[in-house]
Amino acid sequence: MRHPGEPRRIGYLYVLPAFVVYAAFLLWPLLHGAYLSLFRWDGLTVGTWAGLGNYRQAISDPQLRGSFWHAVVLLFFYAILPCCIAFVLVSAMSRSRPRGMTFFRTVLFLPQVVAMVAVAVAWQWIYSDHGPINGTLRFAGLGGLTRGWLGDFTWALPSVGLIGTWVEIGLAMVLFLAGVQKIPRELYEAARVDGAGAVREFFAVTLPGLRRELAIALTLTTVAALRNFDLIYLTTGGGPGNATKVPAYEVYNRTFNTGEVGLACAIGITIAIIVFVVTAVINRVVEGRP
Repeated sequence: MRHPGEPRRIGYLYVLPAFVVYAAFLLWPLLHGAYLSLFRWDGLTVGTWAGLGNYRQAISDPQLRGSFWHAVVLLFFYAILPCCIAFVLVSAMSRSRPRGMTFFRTVLFLPQVVAMVAVAVAWQWIYSDHGPINGTLRFAGLGGLTRGWLGDFTWALPSVGLIGTWVEIGLAMVLFLAGVQKIPRELYEAARVDGAGAVREFFAVTLPGLRRELAIALTLTTVAALRNFDLIYLTTGGGPGNATKVPAYEVYNRTFNTGEVGLACAIGITIAIIVFVVTAVINRVVEGRP
């Protein structure tokens, strides 16, 4: 005779292999990293107990504190700016469906599937002294504004951020386009009958209808900004000076260059906590979850 609760227990067996893989390759490294963050360890010799000293250093060290500020700046370029641009494009398309929509959608999403190495190399050329940006400025008679964008202390971080904007627009755009197709056309027609213009139609119909997609887009782009390492490593290497160093780059730098494995683990755990908190806030505020 089958016990009433038996089917549910059998169901757990189906997810057990996936959970074992998840625990082995995600949970265990996370817990082990948290354990190592409590030691001063160079990766070779015996570590010494440091308690929360590595976390205090991550907060008090001006260089590390600066890297977290750089990550906050990149949040604007990776998350806020792409979502704003994608909203403008989707709002325009929701009022009139242009021909070649599939082509535009493919072109905008293309940066998401291109290898980051190729993206970095292409933008290094674009930002170079003989690249199209400086060439256009010289052609327009603005030669005094030319510079090595990725080597400039002031413009290096915004330049890297704009690459992130270019990459993330396609993701936000595809999410919003999928969401706007679920909004009943009658709502747009009713808004236009009431005399709503493009701006009022956006805030009254489009934005409320895309809250779930906006939460997903902000979550994915925010995580991309906070874990940004490959683009920084390939384009600027954290320079000039410390101008573009971000927490994820510091994890690599402290582990392999300065031999501060415990501190690197503390930075990594701090990034994980920040991602968790920011994701929870986004879901609560944007999507309206309790």
